[in-house]
Amino acid sequence: MKMKLHSIPTQPVSLDILKKRSCWRIGSRGSPLALAQAAEFKNLLLQHYPTLAQQGRIEIVPIKTTGDRIQDRDLSDIGGKGLFTKEIEDALLAEQIDFAVHSMKDVPTILPEGLEIDCLLPRRNPLDAWFSRDNHGLADLPAGSVVGTSSLRRKAQILAHRPDLKVVPLRGNVQTRLDKLQQRAIDATILAVAGLERLNLADKATSILSATDMLPAVAQGAIGIEIRVYDDIARAILAPLNDWKTSICIRAERACLLELDGSCRTPIAALANYHESSKKLSLRAMLASPDGQKIAFVDQQGLSQQPETLGHQAGTAVRQKFMRIGE
Repeated sequence: MKMKLHSIPTQPVSLDILKKRSCWRIGSRGSPLALAQAAEFKNLLLQHYPTLAQQGRIEIVPIKTTGDRIQDRDLSDIGGKGLFTKEIEDALLAEQIDFAVHSMKDVPTILPEGLEIDCLLPRRNPLDAWFSRDNHGLADLPAGSVVGTSSLRRKAQILAHRPDLKVVPLRGNVQTRLDKLQQRAIDATILAVAGLERLNLADKATSILSATDMLPAVAQGAIGIEIRVYDDIARAILAPLNDWKTSICIRAERACLLELDGSCRTPIAALANYHESSKKLSLRAMLASPDGQKIAFVDQQGLSQQPETLGHQAGTAVRQKFMRIGE
């Protein structure tokens, strides 16, 4: 998966290394949420390296991706997750930017040759937020109500709980989706809490869905920083920014996704947690049919030093459980 992440926090690099480049360029999608994430990364850089606050030393470069340009079709119909990363990764490989900032839930499990995710910022709340125009929860939404989401993961879990609801595609940025709710085009929708927090909109949610009601997407709430594999200077700069607890959880979740050969056509969810008292990881994984009629969950525990092993085990177990449904 080319995620070379540090398990032990390291010290910031020397001023001499920072001077190797006159300007450090951060590539990001141009949506309000993506730019907020890029700004979060920039602020962390400035906290560790105050000299970069000089004008012109850090630049955020907005890049429009195919996923941003095409808004009238489901991701599964136009190519999947890589549509939100390809143009940014192309710019990174071409050395037009030094860092690529990604929502990790949008990053394919296999990265392009020559690139690696070398840093994960501290994860925000990984859960989903429920929005209902009339303050109905998922359980008490009237039969036949329309829920807008383009996530197969969310659709499958909604229909598993409430097969009497209608789920319709809904794409666009956070505000666009909330506008659809106010315009009565839909009765309810679901958005990631982490994105809402970064946009200062979390208080607008009707409720926060528990992981039991709505298991989140793999790596939801996490921001990853991608670099060129040969860029040792960028790697050294990122080392003290990496949050190792986030890293081991994301490594476990992505290993589970890889084991399931996950794509945008398959409803998959996973959430890992690090337990300080036992120093172990737990991982809950889900595999479902798009209509929610078949859905399987597993819970696994493993060593925090071997997150990929835990992820592969959970992926294997949930696939086997899913295949047994209906036998």
